[in-house]
Amino acid sequence: MHFDVLFFLITAYTIRPYLLLESKIGTKYYNEYKLQKVDAFTDQLFGGNSAAVCPLDKWLSDSLMQQIAAENNLADTAFFVPNSNNDGYELRWFTPQLEIDLCGHATLAAAHIIFTEMSSMNEEIKFQTKKAGELKVTRQKENTLYTLNFPARPVTKTDLPDGLLSALRSNVTPIEVYKARDHMLVYESEADVRQLSPDFMALANIDAVFSVIATAPGDQVDFVSRFFAPSAGIPEDPVTGSAHCSLTPYWAERLGKNQLHAYQISARKGELWCENQGDRVLVSGKAITYLKGEINV
Repeated sequence: MHFDVLFFLITAYTIRPYLLLESKIGTKYYNEYKLQKVDAFTDQLFGGNSAAVCPLDKWLSDSLMQQIAAENNLADTAFFVPNSNNDGYELRWFTPQLEIDLCGHATLAAAHIIFTEMSSMNEEIKFQTKKAGELKVTRQKENTLYTLNFPARPVTKTDLPDGLLSALRSNVTPIEVYKARDHMLVYESEADVRQLSPDFMALANIDAVFSVIATAPGDQVDFVSRFFAPSAGIPEDPVTGSAHCSLTPYWAERLGKNQLHAYQISARKGELWCENQGDRVLVSGKAITYLKGEINV
């Protein structure tokens, strides 16, 4: 056999396997996780508030979940794992910048995925959270309405923080100012809320303000609202279930009724049905799945 041919055969059967092994060792392997995107508080695609949902078997590191939420670049990403009793789930929420203590639309989105994609036969799902305690979501099959059972966050009167009015870029002064987790500004009319055009950088730089609810009586519903939280990476939240933990008790007392119909009048719009139950608030809405896929991290 010619020497060149012999050398080629030796090379092919000795060096090549080594190169394949080296490539395999040098390859970084990723874990694959399901990821869905849900439009919450609407039954129309491209409406309501979009949330990403990432079901897990066990928790990822906080830093990785934060990176996933930042990559999703949605207002919120919900992560959940089965609880130790296998009768519910532990639930956490991340904005693109930080973990938050309560998120309504992402909770609704997580429940929607469990009901529709994970074949849950229950009509109620229990979520355990780090700071908001136990949250329950029930499903009404006849109209595909989901009801969130959340703790109420009653507001107390406060002064208008310095710089807030100018940051909202409005020449209309709210008639009342309240605070719970969020500052809540009450305006005279729906038109007053619609005309707000915030300077989000200025709003994020007001140390005394984390987030702002602007609300007023609705033209067609009991009340309307908008929600701004640029310091949390959410300039304007399209629909904010957690804000209604404060809005519902306020409007229930003001209007003298416990069952309320509300619109969040962002560009994407959202519709909510709320019920005041004293120390609890029921917030109901619909949801529709927009995207199903996997991520490799």
